[in-house]
Amino acid sequence: MTRKPPRNAPRPKSEKHKSRRSFQKGKPVSPQKPEREGPQRVVGVLTKATSGWRLQSTNRRDRGEYVLHAKTNFHLEEGHLAVAEVSSGRRWGPKEAKLIDILGDMNSPRAVSIIAIATHDIPNEFNKLAVAEAEAAKPVTLGNRTDLRKIPLVTIDGADARDFDDAVFAEPTDNGGWHLIVAIADVSHYVKHGSALDKTAHQRGNSTYFPDCVVPMLPEALSNELCSLKPNVDRACMAAHLWLDKVGELTRWQFVRGVMKSHARLTYEQVQQAKDGNPDAMTSSLLEPVIKPLYAAFQCLLAARVKRGTLELDLPERKVEIDNGKVKTIKVRERLDSHKLIEEFMICANVAAAAQLEGKGGICLYRIHDRPSEMKLEALRDFLDSLGISLVPGKQLHSRFLTQILENSAGGPHAQVVNEMMLRSQAQAIYSKENIGHFGLALAKYAHFTSPIRRYADLVVHRGLIRACKLGDDGLTDSEIERLDEIAEHISTTERRSAAAERDATDRFITLFMTDRVGATFSARISGVARFGLFARLDETGADGIIPMNSLPDDYYFHDEKRQALIGRRTKRVYQLAQPVLVKLEQADRLTGSMAFTIVEAGQEDGGRKAPSKHEAREKDRARRQRRRR
Repeated sequence: MTRKPPRNAPRPKSEKHKSRRSFQKGKPVSPQKPEREGPQRVVGVLTKATSGWRLQSTNRRDRGEYVLHAKTNFHLEEGHLAVAEVSSGRRWGPKEAKLIDILGDMNSPRAVSIIAIATHDIPNEFNKLAVAEAEAAKPVTLGNRTDLRKIPLVTIDGADARDFDDAVFAEPTDNGGWHLIVAIADVSHYVKHGSALDKTAHQRGNSTYFPDCVVPMLPEALSNELCSLKPNVDRACMAAHLWLDKVGELTRWQFVRGVMKSHARLTYEQVQQAKDGNPDAMTSSLLEPVIKPLYAAFQCLLAARVKRGTLELDLPERKVEIDNGKVKTIKVRERLDSHKLIEEFMICANVAAAAQLEGKGGICLYRIHDRPSEMKLEALRDFLDSLGISLVPGKQLHSRFLTQILENSAGGPHAQVVNEMMLRSQAQAIYSKENIGHFGLALAKYAHFTSPIRRYADLVVHRGLIRACKLGDDGLTDSEIERLDEIAEHISTTERRSAAAERDATDRFITLFMTDRVGATFSARISGVARFGLFARLDETGADGIIPMNSLPDDYYFHDEKRQALIGRRTKRVYQLAQPVLVKLEQADRLTGSMAFTIVEAGQEDGGRKAPSKHEAREKDRARRQRRRR
């Protein structure tokens, strides 16, 4: 059993998730609505008992077995994955369930992703009409569009990317500032309101990414072809012209519908190597006219970011590399300046999109991020107090104050857990037609404009710009405007659904990677404290697992919620959040994707510490109160 912090980081991901391989082969799972209706569903593995067939749940919170109805039209095989509807609630013994689908062999290379897709109801089968519309689409012609084909726009993405939805360009201006162009695939040209493509894109809400595959929002004929800004081919785009002053402030902007031709498909690593003095055959000719101006403009944007006080969380992202369904490596995803460059260009374009729609009186689908709630702030304040760190009163809170705490903690023993507790204190970023700003990015207005291939929100914003700027007759419709609240709520839900499925798959792959290491010991830190035990995160892989209460050294342990600690009644031993521990892997359950550890008693390697005396505790409490008054 594991516990994961919510992935509600206020800033965009440092590296855009791109298609690796669309999940369109093998046995598809029937599309489902994001909000479950009707009978409870369960995903599990078929087992045969003397009394008949049973389904063993893959859900770590539901480890029981279900008795399957005797009558079924499915061919049943032990070890196969299946989906069933719970049909009764017995007071004693296993519940009954009715099979509704067979998903395939539990040992197949795709099993982990299949489980995540089925468990979280991710629609992964396009209907025939949507596929036909995508395959019938034709390349764009210039017509009334702005011709951007001679501008040396380039795409910069991950090495495994197959869909390229943004291209960038920068040049200096006479006043010491910068003119940027952010060109985005014009998905709205191909996905019309009310079409089969539009309906399926709305249903999915966004693409869902797993370590071994992607469930795309749009069929491959669009996502990997006509809407992908491949090099040396004409592509329809929505382009944002952005003008910055010399301190990185956005002073004006203009949106156009154009035709562009990418001059190069570059990777993050390739661009960074060129900037660091090691260009290759492709980047050597682009270094002076394209790459260096991009970095110079990035430095200008970065200075503006620091000035406004953006919340800068530093949470390493795990990268799971898969080879034929097996985990090859688990490592921290590298974050280069080239990643940050693209991130800053996209943020600037997103701000301009929100400002354009607001200024023109248009309807905008904002990306909003509220301030932390008082309850979450109080929990964060109590935790920081236990480390001797003060937090300003809630009414004075600005994201820059949180960043200052993070900077002061950087490099120390508590850096990672302070980042994680800061993340947990944050509100969930959502979509809304009402603007309250973006707390984490310290921005008054913000919208998602830069990824319409993989996010329905961006497609809505594109349509809004087309309507507000009179760029065509396929802009946001009156009926969409009337339903904007509903659309915002739906795509906020599908985003959370995908995030949960992605976490689930990653946890399962990591558990598979650890199955042959049961019995080994690892250095770790306590990543969570609960009444029923501790959670540990391994330093080596970032794998999470539970340390059950009954496995702790012999004593009765109290849960101190404010200190985020378990304290032994007799020994006064303390196990506290962020504490280093040496743990032994006792169990890696490939069925549920969960792991269990025990703490190794090995002298100083044992993380337990003695609790302070009553006098010491009183003195600490008094010091905390004094810090708060200050």
